[in-house]
Amino acid sequence: MKLVNILLMALLVLSSGCSLKEYRLFQGDEVSEDPTVVSDEEYAEEVTFEYKIQPNDRVQIQVFNQMGSSQQISSIVDQTSAGQTSSEGGTGFLVTRRGTVRLPLIGSVKLVGLTEDQASKHLIEEYKTYLRNPYAVVEIKNQRVIMIGEVNSPGVIPITNGTMNLVEAIARSGDMTDWAMRTHIVILRGDLRKPEVRVVDLTQLSALNMSSLYLRDRDIVYVQPRAAKGMQLFTQEVTPPFTLIGTLLTPFVLIDTLKSGN
Repeated sequence: MKLVNILLMALLVLSSGCSLKEYRLFQGDEVSEDPTVVSDEEYAEEVTFEYKIQPNDRVQIQVFNQMGSSQQISSIVDQTSAGQTSSEGGTGFLVTRRGTVRLPLIGSVKLVGLTEDQASKHLIEEYKTYLRNPYAVVEIKNQRVIMIGEVNSPGVIPITNGTMNLVEAIARSGDMTDWAMRTHIVILRGDLRKPEVRVVDLTQLSALNMSSLYLRDRDIVYVQPRAAKGMQLFTQEVTPPFTLIGTLLTPFVLIDTLKSGN
C-alpha cells in the first residue's frame, strides 16, 4: 500500500504543476490580460480603412480601350490571357520590391502605396499617352488573415471582399473548439519583430463596445486554449507510463495485501 500511496502523491505533485506555459503561443508582457480598448477615433479610421498595394503583392490588372465610332472595346491587358499565374496558384502581376509592375506599352509603372481605385486611375492616365479611351481595373489578389489555435479549421483565409471582421474569420475557420478561451483572443498586426497586440473578449457585449473586430491583411488571429486543456494534455502524457508502472507493481501490491491479511 505504501507504493500505491507514493504513486498517488507523485501524480498529485505533477498535476499541480501542469500548465499551458509551453503550449500557448505569443506569451510576454505585451499580451495583456484585459481586452484592448480602441478609441472612437481609431475605430472610425478602421471602418474607413483601405488597403494600399505593397511590394510582393499580386494585383490583377485589366486594361481596355474603346476604339472609334463603333464603340468596340478591345482588351489591352488581361492577366489571365497573359498567363500571369504563379506556381502557388496566385493570379495577377507580382509587385516588385521597388513597388512596380511591367505592363504593355507603358513599361514599368509604380503602384506601391496606392489603393485599388487610385491604381486604376493612375493606369488610365498612363495609358492615355498611347490610347484614346483607356479604362483600367486593378484588384489586389493576395490579402489574407491567418487563423491559428483553438479553431476547427486553422489556416490562411483569403479576404475576398476587401474587408473582414473577427467573427467572419472564426466562422470561416469552422468556429472555435470546446477548448477555446473566448475571453482572450489575441490579434497580432504589423511587424512581427514588434507587432501591435490586441486582445478581444467575445463573451461580453460591453467589451465589444470598447474594441474593434475589424481585421487587416496579414493579421494573425490566435484563439488561445483554456487552462483546462493543460490538464487534458497532462493526462494524455502521464497516463501511459503510470498505467505501465501500475501493471508492473500489481503483483507486489497483492503480495503486500496478503501478508497484511495474515
